[in-house]
Amino acid sequence: MANIVEISSVVKKFGDFTAVDHVSISVKEGEIYGILGPNGAGKTTTINMLLGILPITSGAIHIAGLDIAKNPEKVKQLIGMMTQETVVETDLTARQNLEIFAALYHISEPLRSRRVAEALKEAELEKFAEVKAGTFSGGMQRRLELVKSMIQDPKLLILDEPTTGLDVQNRLSMWERIRALNASGVTIILTTQYLEEADALCDRIAIIDHGVVKAIGTPSELKSMVSKGNILEITLKLSDAEKAYRALKGRLKIPLEIRGDRILGSLEKADSSAISNAISILEREHIQPLAIGTHLPTMNDVFVKLTGSALRDTTGEQTSSMIKMRHGIPR
Repeated sequence: MANIVEISSVVKKFGDFTAVDHVSISVKEGEIYGILGPNGAGKTTTINMLLGILPITSGAIHIAGLDIAKNPEKVKQLIGMMTQETVVETDLTARQNLEIFAALYHISEPLRSRRVAEALKEAELEKFAEVKAGTFSGGMQRRLELVKSMIQDPKLLILDEPTTGLDVQNRLSMWERIRALNASGVTIILTTQYLEEADALCDRIAIIDHGVVKAIGTPSELKSMVSKGNILEITLKLSDAEKAYRALKGRLKIPLEIRGDRILGSLEKADSSAISNAISILEREHIQPLAIGTHLPTMNDVFVKLTGSALRDTTGEQTSSMIKMRHGIPR
């Protein structure tokens, strides 16, 4: 399968600060490709270079064989973008929102009318076509935002945290719409703060931290980097953690690491004796664990192993990349 996106050793500097450091990513046609990283990791700067919003310091980006630096207008016609904020004109109807966006892409009549009608049907907003978007629920507005990003029939769709702010029901509904778009032939690049979302949707994932690609692989491949089998997890009082780690490290005979008040161990296979052995060791040291158990590796385990922290969602960091870049603030 051919690559629709080729990011080749791309560097982006802001003065002396390197936001993206020789990033190379290839996205195949028809993939859902995830880009994950802590806030400030460089993932959104990478997306902004893909969109032509930011110039590349060095390296190259090709979309469908076109060099974005040499063919910016042609490339932009191939890309749809859905930001994490819902950007709809609340005083306009659903139809008017779509018609304006279609006009911005220079879609001529009668194709424009057909595309708008198809978009309203896809978003299940036909009954609300003449209703002002400001009266819509959050889920309805996100559906309108998604089809608006597809109005020019792009080959590549970039979804920047598409389910932010949605409840569970609307999030699952958005997942199904993303899968349906992908099944229709649209290649998707997804950034998300929900690791289970990346696990459920993405064919492959790149994890970026401090502007560097830490790992690329399928969710299964990435999780196998953490453990071939289950993960033993022991939660303790923070004051007991270091003593417990020293006691367990010499006796459990499995790879262990300490993260704050937790001790994690990698099991080669399902091992029912690991828990009882750990409890016996801790009892001899007069240490009482708060919780102990095993679980299969998750994308959160992968993320923490590669970046040293959980994927954060803090209020001050929720401003859209698009808005931040207008003010010259790199992410």
